[in-house]
Amino acid sequence: MTTGQPIAGVRAALYLRVSTARQAEHDVSIPDQRRQGEGWCATRGFKVVDTYVESGASATNDRRPEFQRLIEAGTSKPAPFDLVVVHSFSRFFRDHFELEFYIRKLAKNGVKLVSITQEMGDDPMHVMMRQIMALFDEYQSKETAKHVLRAMRENARQGFWNGSLPPIGYRVVAAEQRGAKVKKRLEIDPFHAETVRTIFRLALRGDGTSGSMGVKAIAAWLNERSIRTRDGGRWGLGAVHQILTRSTYTGRHEFNRRGKDRKLKPKSEAVVVDVPPMIDQETFDEVQAHLQARNPKKVPPRVVSGPTLLTGLIHCAKCGGAMTIRTGKGGRYRYYACSTKARQGPTACAGMTVPMDKLDDLVAKHLEERLLQPDRLETILSAVLDRRQEQATRKRAHVADLNKRATETDLRLKRLFDAIENGIADVNDPDLKDRIATLKATRDQAKSDAERITGSLSAASQKSITPDMLAKFAIAARQRMRKEGGGYRRDHVRVLAQRVEVDVGEVRIFGSKHSLLQALIAGTAETKPGTVPSFVPKWCPWPDSNQHSLRNRILSAARLPISPQGPPRLTMSGARYIRAMVKTMDRKAAPISRDGPFCQAIS
Repeated sequence: MTTGQPIAGVRAALYLRVSTARQAEHDVSIPDQRRQGEGWCATRGFKVVDTYVESGASATNDRRPEFQRLIEAGTSKPAPFDLVVVHSFSRFFRDHFELEFYIRKLAKNGVKLVSITQEMGDDPMHVMMRQIMALFDEYQSKETAKHVLRAMRENARQGFWNGSLPPIGYRVVAAEQRGAKVKKRLEIDPFHAETVRTIFRLALRGDGTSGSMGVKAIAAWLNERSIRTRDGGRWGLGAVHQILTRSTYTGRHEFNRRGKDRKLKPKSEAVVVDVPPMIDQETFDEVQAHLQARNPKKVPPRVVSGPTLLTGLIHCAKCGGAMTIRTGKGGRYRYYACSTKARQGPTACAGMTVPMDKLDDLVAKHLEERLLQPDRLETILSAVLDRRQEQATRKRAHVADLNKRATETDLRLKRLFDAIENGIADVNDPDLKDRIATLKATRDQAKSDAERITGSLSAASQKSITPDMLAKFAIAARQRMRKEGGGYRRDHVRVLAQRVEVDVGEVRIFGSKHSLLQALIAGTAETKPGTVPSFVPKWCPWPDSNQHSLRNRILSAARLPISPQGPPRLTMSGARYIRAMVKTMDRKAAPISRDGPFCQAIS
């Protein structure tokens, strides 16, 4: 739109935008855009009917609340304004395609977009110039983003935090001053760090009454004990899973790991920032293995509930692929064979084929004769027990810190109450009320954490490992591993061994020390709830799940007499509907139940 004589009656809407919240806080750019926009409209006789202010939003996309409100108003019929006035086209969009798209969308409703610093006409030449300027704006935005990311990556390489919300259990503190900028780092937040350690402990060893717990069980455990998130809310599956899979807690935070679209970037673009660790790498790796073992996308139901002893455990040492069952002589003989060779041929893997009975006996006897011996158990578990003792020492120190914090908070509250009684402080002051509420929450949380940790220490002290316990466990585990009628109990074997690799001339058995210790403490090699997921079909509670039973249930629900020959002849519309439904089901033989042919529950 070109300048000219004032036009009376033209309604204008101002759209003002800055890219970051910091620019909005300085309160310079937005007022200047408003002043220039209102002055530009006044000199032309335009009436400003509305103003849309976007404080801290990028113009590279349309995910902007005020922008969407502007577009919604501009495309409604009748439109409440005739012009959308911006300081420059870059305030409206920094993507040339999106800019043209929304200009045409508004134009279809008779609304024009004009810039007070880049005035354009409607002829083809001016349209081309506007599109060229939009391309330059887009290029400038991408170049700026590239340089900002480069600076942030360098800041991360130097070990500083770039300003996002830190992971739960950490807090941001000032590290050093460089000119006008304050460089920041992460440090452990003792208020929430114990919650993070508890989540990892539950995922690995459980709460002392069961085996390792899954994400859902951990969230329920935390909520039942009123352990809240950083924001005071209840725990959900996503929050717990994010903590369990975040490598930051091992002391290595990855910056620039994902893009704006949340997709993973190449590892070469990520920058590792050293932060104070909360857990050791070994614990983190074992938790990841537990999560993978529970993932139904990777561990199908037949692996954990099938009859084969080593299903899901046995792998080919040559290629690392799983070994599956193969049969010979019409099923008389059963073998473990490399699945890679079976699927892709001998060029992919030379493969291994081992008789199933022979390998089952070999693995079970090795566990009985070599692992389940008191001396061997003591040697294997010594490092784990030493680490548990170190953890107990750290927990006692943490309990002392929590009790000290609770005591100091009580003293601060007492001083505030004394000030109120003496008339120094006003009890109606909202800041004072907030301060008192914060101190009470801090005190109560510290006391609750101290009581919980003390309880876990007491429970752990009652479960000390003695030589007599090792001997009893070894005998009981050997006895329970074998079935009375021959064969082995696969659940017992899975507690002791998590992976079996078959190579030429040798078989390698891998297991978890924590799983073994948990079974020892529980006094049995049986799996506990949450240790090994199993899929058990729960059939319908009715006598039968076939279509004849379906017909009887429908007629019973409709209070109609049941006959083996089929539904009775009735003239009621409801009965006709039921009869047609029964006949349709009988003809199609569609399986039904309350929730399908059967329900599958994970126990």
